[in-house]
Amino acid sequence: RLIIRQDYDEVSGYVASYVKERINQFAPTPDHPFVLGCPTGSSPIGTYRKLVEYYKRGELSFQNVVTFNMDEYVGLPRDHPESYHSFMWNNVFKHVDIKPENVHILNGNAPDLDEECRKFEQDIADAGGIELFMGGIGPDGHIAFNEPGSSLTSRTRVKTLAYETIIANARFFEGDITKVPKLALTVGVGTVMDAREVCVLITGAHKALALAKCIEEGVNHMWTVSAIQMHPKGLVVCDEDATLELHVKTVKYFKSIEHVQNILVGRENVGLQGGVKAVKHNPHLNGDDTTESVLSE
Repeated sequence: RLIIRQDYDEVSGYVASYVKERINQFAPTPDHPFVLGCPTGSSPIGTYRKLVEYYKRGELSFQNVVTFNMDEYVGLPRDHPESYHSFMWNNVFKHVDIKPENVHILNGNAPDLDEECRKFEQDIADAGGIELFMGGIGPDGHIAFNEPGSSLTSRTRVKTLAYETIIANARFFEGDITKVPKLALTVGVGTVMDAREVCVLITGAHKALALAKCIEEGVNHMWTVSAIQMHPKGLVVCDEDATLELHVKTVKYFKSIEHVQNILVGRENVGLQGGVKAVKHNPHLNGDDTTESVLSE
């Protein structure tokens, strides 16, 4: 599915609402937690802010949520302001009721990095697998730190960062590329695609080519996000700017699908996993969808 929203704020709002509905519908317990895969970077910040707001309003709890982060820099101190450990605690975890023992972030300072990666994969398996993996992408279409050329069956491992990624991340290090770590630990493309659901956020004109490669062309290890085409439950949420390289008919096609789905299950239920039990004749299927005459589970 491709969901198109007007701008970054609307994308953030849609994804946050979707994640909230998925967690609440799952009704997690200590013995049956909701396992969430988490990205870092600029793409998910707005989503995280809205999830924190849901928590503060009493509409969402992270008490029985287990998280696994996508990646972490190698050699950067854990308390460094640009470490992904710091990012997650500053933007999300310290503002909600998640249990520290339920947070899993790769240790880029582990004495044995290969063993750290192997253990991370085992921890995911022990948690029952990831229910929903959120992700952002780079302008070159990489997901997590799976740079162009990465195997689409790759697992968590040590990865050398592409020069383009180092340049893109320099903005977090005072614009000095010499301060950007050159290695990272990252989940693999296969690790992400093993999740029962994958949701990718793509915003901005600078990612328009990557979105086009992801949506309109074939699966290609040079654009690793394109692997989502093979996923049985993949969701891409983008803004209008990111659609600049898409064909007009592609944009209209996905918008029409969402239009019909809103009528069938109701706009407020788009994030739910239930099916449609009965649909009455609805003249609005070809026009305005302000009236829903639908019974849904």
